[in-house]
Amino acid sequence: MRNVIELNGLSKFYGRKKQHRGIENVSFTVEEGEIFGFIGPNGAGKSTTIRTLLALIFPTSGSASIFGMDCIREASEIAKEVGYLPAEVFYYDGMKVIDLLRYSASFYRKDCSARIRELAASLDLDLSRKIEDLSYGNRKKVGIVQGLLHSPKLIMLDEPTGGLDPLMQQTFFGLLREENRKGATILFSSHILSEVQKICGRVAIIKEGRIIKLQKISELQGGSYKKYHVETRESGALNRELFPDEGLTDFQMRDNTIDFIFNGDVNLIIARLSQMELCDLVIEEPTLEEIFLHYYR
Repeated sequence: MRNVIELNGLSKFYGRKKQHRGIENVSFTVEEGEIFGFIGPNGAGKSTTIRTLLALIFPTSGSASIFGMDCIREASEIAKEVGYLPAEVFYYDGMKVIDLLRYSASFYRKDCSARIRELAASLDLDLSRKIEDLSYGNRKKVGIVQGLLHSPKLIMLDEPTGGLDPLMQQTFFGLLREENRKGATILFSSHILSEVQKICGRVAIIKEGRIIKLQKISELQGGSYKKYHVETRESGALNRELFPDEGLTDFQMRDNTIDFIFNGDVNLIIARLSQMELCDLVIEEPTLEEIFLHYYR
């Protein structure tokens, strides 16, 4: 299967002396038909990466391609088949929603009228209202319709669910899955781990401008990470020194119970626990969010 997106050592620094880091040596690929998660906290470099891919800003070094075309040199050709929803949307307040969407559709030289009505109905968006009268959530709906109205082959989403209530978020995820079933590739950037876990098959974790993990979500959760809950019969029998220094995070101790996440050989933990008199031991898979926090601590 071919790669729709390819990044090779992509870097972006700001300032005359390039002293402010945006992203550094970012490399990953997104396969055709994939829903790819791109996660990290605010300021990690997610938006910078996406804006560089879309040639909204130029890279300092490295290269990137979409559909096998150079993201900078062939940006106008790439844009014909890309739908983009930024984290924040800004529009001409005096325009009606339908006029704004018709204007957006005019760039694609195809009749998008039926698609606009279909998407607006799904999202419960009133096309006759003026932009200035819309709530933040309804403005985000306008951005969703704008990004999907031309049935793009690649959909790039930057924190897309802000302002949407939980029910509308489910509708939005349904739209994305339907677009994916039709063949669209999706890059889904978010700091909300439960969203990524729900819809994406593979994920890249970015920290301080660098990719620190690239893996299938199933492998990330099903690897050597385990969450432990331990309870002993004797209060005070537990202490931090009984456990390994490496691979252990989220260590919380209360009276005769402890909870922690461990990334390593489970036999090592069991050997330590076998020296104690236990009344309860629970070992389970951590959530994606708990794994994510492990990388950031």
